[in-house]
Amino acid sequence: MAQKEEAAAAAEAASQNGEDLENLDDPEKLKELIELPPFEIVTGERLPANFFKFQFRNVEYSSGRNKTFLCYVVEAQGKGGQVQASRGYLEDEHAAAHAEEAFFNTILPAFDPALRYNVTWYVSSSPCAACADRITKTLSKTKNLRLLILVGRLFMWEEPEIQAALKKLKEAGCKLRIMKPQDFEYVWQNFVEQEEGESKAFQPWEDVQENFLYYEEKLADILK
Repeated sequence: MAQKEEAAAAAEAASQNGEDLENLDDPEKLKELIELPPFEIVTGERLPANFFKFQFRNVEYSSGRNKTFLCYVVEAQGKGGQVQASRGYLEDEHAAAHAEEAFFNTILPAFDPALRYNVTWYVSSSPCAACADRITKTLSKTKNLRLLILVGRLFMWEEPEIQAALKKLKEAGCKLRIMKPQDFEYVWQNFVEQEEGESKAFQPWEDVQENFLYYEEKLADILK
């Protein structure tokens, strides 16, 4: 009975954190899943440089990159022309929820109808189907919101479900772009911690331009 209760607890923890439900008969796997910390969203103004260099790198095969990093700029403009601006970043710690959804839950949970919102995201990878659906629904019901999403990589872009979700984003008025080398430099300068003694100049990786062109072509094919 105790073993069954442990397995149930592990299954619940795994489900909440987006983990694989296989191998629950393995005692070590059970212990690992039961002790898995709850999902949380990390927020801040600047992310560590090593996180940026690994998570934002626009590689074709993103092995080990199982988080989403979202850097945002929010500009809210009133009728008098005054602009209130804020910026920061979100990082999702497990897969139970994603940074895109957390943005609308924590950073911008409500929209003042008297303001016009221009929001720019710089995201390590494009949204999954569920997040794209959430964004689409938010844009559809929030006419005073304009959203530009720049992504380092395309997430599972070969899947028909993902392609359909990205097309719906475009139809809802979202502008979706692949990050150029200049965009990575902008994120480096404005959202990344600069360690003392470290060069502040952005040093692009060798294939940054090549990979940008690769993903730009794939996105154009999807959205055409």
